[in-house]
Amino acid sequence: MGRITARRRVTRIRRDAAPTQRADTLAVEEPLEIRVGGAPIAVTMRTPGHDFELVAGYLVSEGAITTGPDYSTARYCAGTDAQGANTYNVIDVSLSAQTAPFDPTLIRRNPTSSACGICGKDSIDAVHVSSSHRPADDPLTVDVDTVLALPERLRAEQEVFDKTGGLHAAALFDAAGELLVVREDVGRHNAVDKVIGWAVLSDRLPLSGTILQVSGRASFELVQKAAMAGIPMLCAVSAPSSLAAEAADELGITLVGFSRGESMVVYSRDDRVLT
Repeated sequence: MGRITARRRVTRIRRDAAPTQRADTLAVEEPLEIRVGGAPIAVTMRTPGHDFELVAGYLVSEGAITTGPDYSTARYCAGTDAQGANTYNVIDVSLSAQTAPFDPTLIRRNPTSSACGICGKDSIDAVHVSSSHRPADDPLTVDVDTVLALPERLRAEQEVFDKTGGLHAAALFDAAGELLVVREDVGRHNAVDKVIGWAVLSDRLPLSGTILQVSGRASFELVQKAAMAGIPMLCAVSAPSSLAAEAADELGITLVGFSRGESMVVYSRDDRVLT
């Protein structure tokens, strides 16, 4: 697993037994600085691995790029630890010549999370304005049994979670329930960005006719990312936030929550789920 996991000595304590010590496996969390054309634009905490996908997906989510050809090259920059070794925690991206001139300050003003101080209608309108894709027009329909099977399909692919118990996951499926890609990360938003970044590097944007399944709750930020990538359906095993449901309704995205076993709750565009 390389730097994806780390080993640490821990003390296990039970109520009716003597404490024991053993080695435990933890998910690695490290900062990643993202630069475009040498200009720093963001720092995100992530689990190392699929870093170029993470950066590409982040740029789609922020509206800096909209298709695979917009993304030219990426490279690790010199970031060193106390011993002088490269940490691989700085990535510089070059956009293609056809991409509109890049203004780093635009990303800093974009609403990207519930902690950014921007909420409600302004946030949803911002996605409408900046997205080049229209998931509302996507003709996707999916059988209910296919939707209900996705959480277990995702869980079966969470190899690092099995070792650490500490990672979120996101997976992309087609309308027939075929797995296209799955990614894990300490941040649920990073896992989604890695999935979208896979599509960027494979030149598959927009992601029409696909379903994004996530392992946790559905936030406004995840709905935003789905809209920016042209994904028409977002499914979560837990609850959505009120703003996530409102955004999904406004953007024409089918939002499914509490998808577990034999039931689920559809918060918007239930016409896409065939019962």
